[in-house]
Parts: sequence; structure tokens; C-alpha cells
Amino acid sequence: MSDAEPETEDPPPKKSKMPLIIGLVLALIGGGGGFYATWSGMILADESAVEVVEEEEFLPSPEVAFVEMDQIVISLPKSASAKHLMFRAQLEVPENYEADVKKLLPRVVDVLNGYLRALEPADMAAPSALARLRAQMLRRIQVVAGQERVNDLLVMEFVLN
Repeated sequence: MSDAEPETEDPPPKKSKMPLIIGLVLALIGGGGGFYATWSGMILADESAVEVVEEEEFLPSPEVAFVEMDQIVISLPKSASAKHLMFRAQLEVPENYEADVKKLLPRVVDVLNGYLRALEPADMAAPSALARLRAQMLRRIQVVAGQERVNDLLVMEFVLN
């Protein structure tokens, strides 16, 4: 026993857990894809469950006219990053009310002018602002002109500069 050096054994190297993680991720993706494929009817769909969409007979759209409004330019407050709002729109009206709505255009412009001036700059900066503002303006126009006289407000120009 002249060699009294203790033998030091290195612990065995740990096995990598990467294959286990990759297998688990692939199993989840496969399971989710399989669920979606069967749920949406891509595979294993019952023939009777599949709806057959037939060509619908479209009714002709009611006769409408578009009444153009003059451009409205609004000065924005000094706190806003832009100085002006340029707004131009058209009103979709039933053809038989076109003359009536044209007579009421000064009132419509007045209502929109007051509404747009009352807005805060943050109200116009949001990505979904135009849809919300359009709905608000349409409601105000319908109050002035009559709900049955104005079908829609088509925004042609909404520019902040």
C-alpha cells in the first residue's frame, strides 16, 4: 500500500434536459394543432355538419345619394402636437331625402364644428379614434337631420398637421 493516494472519482456528467424540453414543446404544439384541426372541421368532419353555402340572391341596394360636405378646418390647442385638423366627409342619404339633407347642411356643419372643437388632442391620437369619432359624429348628424334621412357618414379626409 505504498500508493496511498485516494482515488477521486468525478461524478458522472448530468444528462442534458434539452431533448425532454424539445419533446414536450413539440407535443404541445402537435396536440394544439390536432385539436384545432378537428374542432374547425379540417379533419374528421361529418359530411352532414358541413354547411353548403349557396349563392344568395342579393337584393339591389336601396337608391342612395352622397351629399358632399365642405372641408372643415379646426385649430387645435397649443398643447397639441399638430396645429390643425382638416376634416372632409360625405353623407350617405336615401335618394328621396337628398334635397332635404342639402338644405340642412349648414346645421350639420355647425354641429360637427362644435363637436370637433370640443375634442381633446388625446381623443384624436388613439389608433381607434376615427371609428369612435365617426360614430359620435353620425349620431349628432342623425339628431339634426333625422335618423331616417342619413344612413352613414363617410370620412374622406381626417388629417392632423
